[in-house]
Amino acid sequence: MKNGKEQDNLLDRINSPADLKKLKIEELELLCGEIRKRIIETVSKTGGHLAPSLGVVELTVAVHYVFDAPNDKIIWDVGHQAYAHKLITSRRDRFHTLRTYGGISGFPKRDESPYDTFDTGHSSTSISAGLGIATAKALKGEKNRIISIIGDGSMTAGLAFEGLNQAGETEKDLIVILNDNAMSISPNVGAFSSFLSRTMTGRRFVYVRNELRNFIQSIPGVGENIINLARKSEDSFLTFFTPGMLFEAFKFRYIGPIQGHRVDRLIEALNNTLLLEGPVLVHVLTKKGKGYPPAEKDPAHYHGVGSFEVSTGTPPKDSSKSVPSYTEVFGNAMTELGKKEKRLFAITAAMPEGTGLNKFADVFSIKISSFFTPSIR
Repeated sequence: MKNGKEQDNLLDRINSPADLKKLKIEELELLCGEIRKRIIETVSKTGGHLAPSLGVVELTVAVHYVFDAPNDKIIWDVGHQAYAHKLITSRRDRFHTLRTYGGISGFPKRDESPYDTFDTGHSSTSISAGLGIATAKALKGEKNRIISIIGDGSMTAGLAFEGLNQAGETEKDLIVILNDNAMSISPNVGAFSSFLSRTMTGRRFVYVRNELRNFIQSIPGVGENIINLARKSEDSFLTFFTPGMLFEAFKFRYIGPIQGHRVDRLIEALNNTLLLEGPVLVHVLTKKGKGYPPAEKDPAHYHGVGSFEVSTGTPPKDSSKSVPSYTEVFGNAMTELGKKEKRLFAITAAMPEGTGLNKFADVFSIKISSFFTPSIR
């Protein structure tokens, strides 16, 4: 039987997103802390994708607070981000069975819950799936919102850009949320990652804007008219200094970047999307592993983990030596082969730890970031 303190937990009162909507903003912030704690406690026993799910807790709460799932359709790309989503959508009492035989899946599953719109593993499918659903809804005359949440290594794949291109061309109502935490399984590299990081601080933006305004106002005859026009489109001016100009080129309305661990700001931004028609992209900046120091310090290691001690982040002391994983066997074999054959190349899918090739890189002093494909987490 639960004691009084446990009965007062906000999470224990959330049986569906409808319960979430009854809370005040300050209560939502407390709820996020409780969700993180439950995820950490559960994954420490069952293993799972820890760092990705910790990074989207506030975003998940905000999405369910603003939209009306399951009438509105939420599509998770790289579905291992969906642990908080499962806790909110009527699976709290079964969450301890995560990734166990007969328990709930580590990914969205349509046969598990009406809140899971699309069966997702990997990767880059959410925008195309969302556009397909949005098109079907439009043909049926339905006005439900479609929200595709992408990130976790998904945005750099060609399929994601095909979805953006088609969605912009058809101008269907579609909300894409980019969860940008500068990580896939490993740190991002490459031109696209650098472009997404090209955000301008408030101080710098104000300085440039003021200097430009002073220059335009000095133009005889037309300066004031141009300034008045610019005031009406200041959001468009901002996109020249952020990744917004890329997504605007795909005919998406760009909102962001938004601080992804401020529930109030996320709710405000998402509420603004309800006033817009056509494709919209909301750029959210998050931290992978947020709220658990070991995962924040080493998000690549805690991307996917086995059981561990919560206090230290290390495997349980009483755990026996397990059989090496296929990844470990492959990594060790590649390292031994590399010692014998200098012409051997190892190519990783933007995830040296996940493919076991981090040892190969360490032994041969290779800078992996020079070679692997950029990814968005």
